[in-house]
Amino acid sequence: MNYRSLRIALLGAGSVGAQVARLLLEQGDELAARSGARLELVGIGVRDVDAKRDVDLPRELLTTDLETLVASADVVVELLGGIEPARSLLLGAIAAGADVVTANKALVAAHGPELFEAAEAVGAQVAYEAAVGGAIPIIRPLEQSLAGDRVTRVMGIVNGTTNFILDRMHTQGASLEDALRIATDLGYAEADPTADIEGFDAASKATILASLAFHTVVSAERVHREGITGVSADMVAQAERTGRVLKLVAICERLAGPDGDRVSARVHPVSLPASHPLAAVHEAKNAIFVTAEAAGDLMFYGAGAGGPETASAVLGDLVSIARRHVLGGPGSPPSSHANLAVAEFGDVLARHELALTVADRPGVLAAVAGLFAEHGVSVESVRQDARGDEAALVLGTHTASEARIASVLDALERHDDVERIDSVIRLID
Repeated sequence: MNYRSLRIALLGAGSVGAQVARLLLEQGDELAARSGARLELVGIGVRDVDAKRDVDLPRELLTTDLETLVASADVVVELLGGIEPARSLLLGAIAAGADVVTANKALVAAHGPELFEAAEAVGAQVAYEAAVGGAIPIIRPLEQSLAGDRVTRVMGIVNGTTNFILDRMHTQGASLEDALRIATDLGYAEADPTADIEGFDAASKATILASLAFHTVVSAERVHREGITGVSADMVAQAERTGRVLKLVAICERLAGPDGDRVSARVHPVSLPASHPLAAVHEAKNAIFVTAEAAGDLMFYGAGAGGPETASAVLGDLVSIARRHVLGGPGSPPSSHANLAVAEFGDVLARHELALTVADRPGVLAAVAGLFAEHGVSVESVRQDARGDEAALVLGTHTASEARIASVLDALERHDDVERIDSVIRLID
């Protein structure tokens, strides 16, 4: 068959970009049959033409002149990562009428509204399925499949590196440092793992998920973020003693209130029952739960990273864009019509478990319990173990606001009988 041709400019030839290029070159006929247009790879923008790559790419396609490459394309696929020059290149492509595909979660989280607005002005499309779940389809289900439903919650494991580390700590008794070293050796963690272990990567994805799910622009600055660097072997052991597992989870919720609904987005470690589906997500896998009023609970599970896996999502976006070109019509930006307020983290409700080291003498437990009551937090359970002149207290709370828990922690830190606060973990059942 004779197909119309779309010129594809690929920016980046790393682990994902090289696989995208390979699939475009090897499966051109099949992709054309699926989309109705031939996806012609006209160039691959790289920083170093001579760099070693996972895939043997035609040298004549490689170029360091990214601006000229972008200007020649109908569709630009951005896999450079980072904010600049990716942002400027994509805005330039959109201004010239090109559609764009990106897997850049940091860029979409920080500058998504700017890109969407620019694309809407010229009728172009911005596609970013690979920016959140790697191979897991989650963007299109939220944008399209659930467009007629009201999503109330999105919760999941969205960072494979931290999931691998916590899984090793639980299943093999590794320390965080040893598990991180293994993750680095296997290629799951970057040489600088800060974005993963401090929760920045997951927070970017939570920004995107919350904005999509609740039709509201949620800025990255409004997403509460905690990483896993505070998770210790003692915390893992404590969770296991109570039949629970620690995971780093992104939680995006629609919160009802007397003044109208609000949006909450946050990333932090949680303690889950071993029977919870997320507790069974091992190694570097991702899993995302979506709860909607009519559809109920849905779960999306699979590889959250990896070259071929993420390339699958990128190619899916390319095929979708090619079909739009064949059928005609402008691109469609994400909806932000709800424009809900973003809740303060202090207003979020949760159950907590606090582990304290206190002086082992009469009246200390009563004094500590009194601090909780003084700040409006109800204690559900208490466990105490003596160890010499000190005692270990583990207190579980009923549901309380994060603001009330913060005030309790402040009071505990100032109390003479409290030697230290060993850990604070949220509980999800």
